[in-house]
Amino acid sequence: MTTARLATAWLRGLGGRERTAQRRLFVFPHAGAGASAYRLAAYLPDTVEVCTVQLPGRENRIAEPALTSMDDAVAAVAPFIADHTELPYAFFGHSMGSLIAFETARRLRALGTRMPDRLFLSGMRAPGTPDRDPRHTLPDDELLAIAEFDGLDAELQELLLPVLRADLTLCETYTYRVQAPLPCPLTVLAGSGDDSVDGTELAEWREHTSAGFDLHLFPGAPHLYVRGAERELAETITRTFSARC
Repeated sequence: MTTARLATAWLRGLGGRERTAQRRLFVFPHAGAGASAYRLAAYLPDTVEVCTVQLPGRENRIAEPALTSMDDAVAAVAPFIADHTELPYAFFGHSMGSLIAFETARRLRALGTRMPDRLFLSGMRAPGTPDRDPRHTLPDDELLAIAEFDGLDAELQELLLPVLRADLTLCETYTYRVQAPLPCPLTVLAGSGDDSVDGTELAEWREHTSAGFDLHLFPGAPHLYVRGAERELAETITRTFSARC
């Protein structure tokens, strides 16, 4: 596979707004999700090209083994992003995606690559805070019982379960390594009804930037508030991202 085809496999939407794009938003999905789970592009202006990271093991990459290591995921995706930083850009990650986005930004700094203008980090406690309740070693039936596979038939749930377990392994075996704070401002987001993270854990992201920090809560929203709140989320991103560019 050519480098260009590999890049579009990893970054869904790359080149989709080639004629109008003035900025890019790289999106990192939550555990168990693929690129199609996020429909932010429909609510963002044509001047923002949305590139959603498609990890192996899901959707059009279902035949590939899912990654279970943060280091492997970051090492794989960072070079493709590094090749597409000619426009001002930002990261949005939700839950697991927040950690991958954060570590990818740190990898890009190590590579000497142009840094994101801002990181939008959603629904995840700050790195270095302990896991509340590790789940990647649960038996299949227990993991299925807590998986957020609403509306999917049993056969599809069984198909997605190994991907979810791999993603949870990636998150729950991740080891934070102390480095200097990022020079990028952070906007941290969450649903106020998300019981997987509290205000203190969200506020601790402040320690990971030497630039600006904002915390935005969506009233009453659950952990997966992104589904169904794309318009409000896109408005928040557009308002903040545009102010930086």
